[in-house]
Amino acid sequence: QAYLSYSNIAALTHLARKSGWDITKTLDNVKIWTHEEGAVLSFKVEMQVKVPSHVAFSLLSDFRLRQRWDRHFLTCEVLQAVSEEEKIYHVTAPPTTGHKPRDFVILVSQRQPCRPQEPYTVAVRSVTLRAVPPSPEFCRSEILCAGFQIHSQGSSSCTVCYFNQVTSGVMPYLAENLTGSSKSIEETALECIKFLE
Repeated sequence: QAYLSYSNIAALTHLARKSGWDITKTLDNVKIWTHEEGAVLSFKVEMQVKVPSHVAFSLLSDFRLRQRWDRHFLTCEVLQAVSEEEKIYHVTAPPTTGHKPRDFVILVSQRQPCRPQEPYTVAVRSVTLRAVPPSPEFCRSEILCAGFQIHSQGSSSCTVCYFNQVTSGVMPYLAENLTGSSKSIEETALECIKFLE
């Protein structure tokens, strides 16, 4: 478990530090970037939020609140509180056209900054739990690496960056999006900002 949580945080930090991100969209307070490397597509959504970074961190690290702003989350329950900083959740997502609803078993690791210039981190990856085997009514999907980095911008605002390394499990939700025929990434980002503020 210690290794899993360490690698969860490390994978997100590594993804955030990659060079070669291409900006694909800029709105008033949202920027969307993509990064392609072989068969792996990653994206980053950068949001300017008018709340202190510690407030954004406490709201974003509790995944049970996620349904309030992310329509891709139908249900979310805590399966296991591994420690203060690690929880395992079971998440269900709505069906995309022609597919069964999806479900995910994820480990969410949260870290406060050790030094002032470091971001708050909420890292997410799929894990396997014997107690929650795949069920026939859902298509069990996997998150390789995803999560938030929250950078303080003074006492009353912060920059929230959401990252996701896209697998085929998440692709149906994004395919329409990155081609520009759907606005779900933007809409979700704007809902997130509204929720945090």
